[in-house]
Amino acid sequence: MSKTPASMKAIVAPQPDGAEDLAVIERPVPRPGAGEVLIEVAAAGINRPDILQRRGLYPPPPGAPDILGLEVAGVVVEVGPGAESQLGRRVCALVAGGGYAEYCVAPAGTCLTVPEVMRLHEAAAMPETLFTVWTNLFERGFAADGDFVLVHGGTSGIGTMAITLGKLFGLHVIVTCGSDEKCARALELGASTAVNYKTQDFVEEVKKVTSGQGVSVVLDMVGGDYVPRNIACLADEGRHVSIAFQRGAKAEVPVPDIMRRRLTLTGSTLRPRSVEFKTMVADELNRTVWPYAEGGRLKPVIDSVYPLDQAAAAHAHMESGNHVGKIVLDVKA
Repeated sequence: MSKTPASMKAIVAPQPDGAEDLAVIERPVPRPGAGEVLIEVAAAGINRPDILQRRGLYPPPPGAPDILGLEVAGVVVEVGPGAESQLGRRVCALVAGGGYAEYCVAPAGTCLTVPEVMRLHEAAAMPETLFTVWTNLFERGFAADGDFVLVHGGTSGIGTMAITLGKLFGLHVIVTCGSDEKCARALELGASTAVNYKTQDFVEEVKKVTSGQGVSVVLDMVGGDYVPRNIACLADEGRHVSIAFQRGAKAEVPVPDIMRRRLTLTGSTLRPRSVEFKTMVADELNRTVWPYAEGGRLKPVIDSVYPLDQAAAAHAHMESGNHVGKIVLDVKA
């Protein structure tokens, strides 16, 4: 414990006066409790919930630190009771907050050991999207080998992870993107079809690609007026999984159509879920998905890497919508 400093650099937002400034401040280094580890952070992933928290629209759940950041990678330097086996390991971890800092406490159960073939800044871009896509596309959406699925935001962190996992598990991934350039990039990454939603009707394109049958699953982060259009894309017995609502929290749905075609509308949030649930997901990922990472076949798509003190620029880049894949903070730079 003597090797661990008493204070660290961290980023908190919004500021006490309500400002959205992202400034590096000094904070005490947290200490791990039972079943927890302290990670000396090498890199942290940036996610859209961080943007919302910075704006004061998404407060951390009870008990979570007010430091931004939902995923980290680094080396375990301290452990609490019950987590002794993690000491000294290179890990990436899903956390409820605290990632934009030099040190971060994580539940031992949400840590995945980083394989030698993966760099730490790559590992830092994995947990949030990996947990989200796995639980929603595969567990709630029951996507299976040979299925056609529709994923909006095809070049986002979620979208690129969906494409990557889709390739590994035999899915035909149809994505929507906001430009021809992004569509081309999605196809390079392995999407079976990419639709420019600004110039094409994705409902009609889905019908063409699936010979009128529709997709088995829609993974939707758009909400609002996309929901009835998504439902029109579904095959009989199809599943619509909501994970965000960027175009609005309310939608009109055709109830008779849902009944007649036996459709399922579901969704989930990840951050407020219990450590026990996230540990269960991590165990399943470790058995089912992580061997692909260990073999070098599963890596995130990295758009850019910023030093910790340039987190504001990293957020601005995400808000511009010009990125493809994940944006990462290099905490050691």
